[in-house]
Amino acid sequence: MNVNHNSDDQLRRSLGIGRRSFLSTCTAVAAGAIAAPVLGAAPVHAAPRTENKGGENGKGQVLVPADRRGIILYTVRDAIGRDPQASTLPSGFREVFEQLARFGYQQVEFAGYGQHANAPGGASLESVEGAKQLRRWLDDNGLRAQGNHGFIPGSWPLSSTDLDTFKKHLEIANILGMAHVGTGGDPTSSAYKADWDVAAEKWHALGTLARGAGLKLYTHNHDAAYGFLLDGGPLDAQGRPTRSSGIRKLEYFLSITDPKTVWLEMDIFWAHVAQYKFRTYTAHDGSTQTNIFDPAGLVTRNNKRYPLFHAKDGVVNATNGQGYDMVPFGTGVIDYHTFFSRVGHRNYHNPMIEQDNAPSSTNPGQSLEHAAIGYRNLAALRR
Repeated sequence: MNVNHNSDDQLRRSLGIGRRSFLSTCTAVAAGAIAAPVLGAAPVHAAPRTENKGGENGKGQVLVPADRRGIILYTVRDAIGRDPQASTLPSGFREVFEQLARFGYQQVEFAGYGQHANAPGGASLESVEGAKQLRRWLDDNGLRAQGNHGFIPGSWPLSSTDLDTFKKHLEIANILGMAHVGTGGDPTSSAYKADWDVAAEKWHALGTLARGAGLKLYTHNHDAAYGFLLDGGPLDAQGRPTRSSGIRKLEYFLSITDPKTVWLEMDIFWAHVAQYKFRTYTAHDGSTQTNIFDPAGLVTRNNKRYPLFHAKDGVVNATNGQGYDMVPFGTGVIDYHTFFSRVGHRNYHNPMIEQDNAPSSTNPGQSLEHAAIGYRNLAALRR
């Protein structure tokens, strides 16, 4: 393998990663050093679900308490969609819940209510009766549904059809016992202040409906949402601003939305990608300014606005334009020990393990294997 040390050093410094951590992670990945359980007809059993107050050497408080450790089901979507008649691996919601509980998880975040048609309950559980069945399986395994990446109306003002569908999803969320309802996308994909103003108006309306149902509505970020807002300077041919005050899009959204109505889920991986990608902006006066994004700092300034996190990890990649490639949680270079230590409020935040690329076309057990790795590494974090 040819290594460009100058390029690697520049990237490492830009990501705020020490050389020792960078090299040890690259070595581990190159060697394929990920120990994974073997999944099959016999399930994998985690240690008894009692919180260990000590670290590896018997010292340190856990950073993420046992009852706050969760996973978004998108990570294991292939297992949920697997035909139970064609595999001995866990298949469908019920068996996947059983397996996740054995690993030690106590929370899940939904990413849709569909599964294989041959699984108990049938292909779609997106109904009142389907939600009641899911709730029974959750309860049977000591799991709590903490949130979902569900339906957000595309219309604004809301169409009657969208309004009815949104209310149905609020009813489903309550049956499942959720405290939060959300989405997997940003409030808008636009870079312009005016569009974020409209998005805030829409989210206030949706958040008010959710609040009336006893739920907190949250949005979820990708990297672009922590890019810089275009809010001033010369206008382009369409009359839109071309320069920035230096405020980031979701920071602006936070500043104009009601903290009692709208919440956020930070995807920590994508926030770190944003830290890598969006470092300079053109100010209103035309000068180039530097502003390095601090994900944990934003959370600490707005702590109660972030009840949920997506906890996904990455290793350095100097060639993909993002700075990172996704890997199982705890096997990368993102410093979760420091992040969780800084944001605090460990009995408030709900970190959900996520790995977009966990499913494998050649290893059907991989996503559940990686879910087990993620749980162990999340549980091992100590102050």
